[in-house]
Amino acid sequence: MKVKVNDVVLNYDVSGTGYPIILLHGNGENYTIFNKLIEKLQEDYTVYAVDSRSHGDSEDTEEVSYDLMAEDIIQFIKELNIENPMLYGFSDGGIVGLLIAIKEPELLSKLIVSGVNINPKGLKNGTYLGCKIASMFTRNKLIKMMVNEPNIQLEELNKIKVPTVLLVGDRDCIKLSHTKLIHRNIQNSKLEVVKKAGHSNYIIGKDRIYHILKKYIENT
Repeated sequence: MKVKVNDVVLNYDVSGTGYPIILLHGNGENYTIFNKLIEKLQEDYTVYAVDSRSHGDSEDTEEVSYDLMAEDIIQFIKELNIENPMLYGFSDGGIVGLLIAIKEPELLSKLIVSGVNINPKGLKNGTYLGCKIASMFTRNKLIKMMVNEPNIQLEELNKIKVPTVLLVGDRDCIKLSHTKLIHRNIQNSKLEVVKKAGHSNYIIGKDRIYHILKKYIENT
């Protein structure tokens, strides 16, 4: 399905019935990474899976940033009249989720993010260097975005009032110390370190993430 919001056409899928939950994918991906998760969630929830701008079948725009993507999803929620949805964001999708909760503190009912950073220094050194080299050689705007963004300040995290869960793999490319810093600055947030997990191997095309999410969303 398609909808125009914030001057961009977004592609999305909606399935299931029940309390609404929005799924946001990571950099260079599309919502199909959640196919296994959607299969499970749609039994009990209305699931909105969205391709971010310049990803998947959404409109490829000249400009792309985490702030723009956050504004896109804010307008998406309002345009479709989705009332107080939960939001699960993986990697870049999680960064977008944080920004939504900062910009619109009353919009979401619950926020769950995995593998997020609030600035490029949150990436492990090898990952950051790899992204920087790739950006130089490919001039890919999505990789360039990862090298230069996000730039979320700690005091902005203090604005997040929605119940928030932070997930990070014990072998993630995000520094654990960085995730703990985020956790300390979001009031009443929860932190789970996922065992035997990298950045994405428990999420992309896997239903393991469903069993992790279930304990945080089933009482909503």
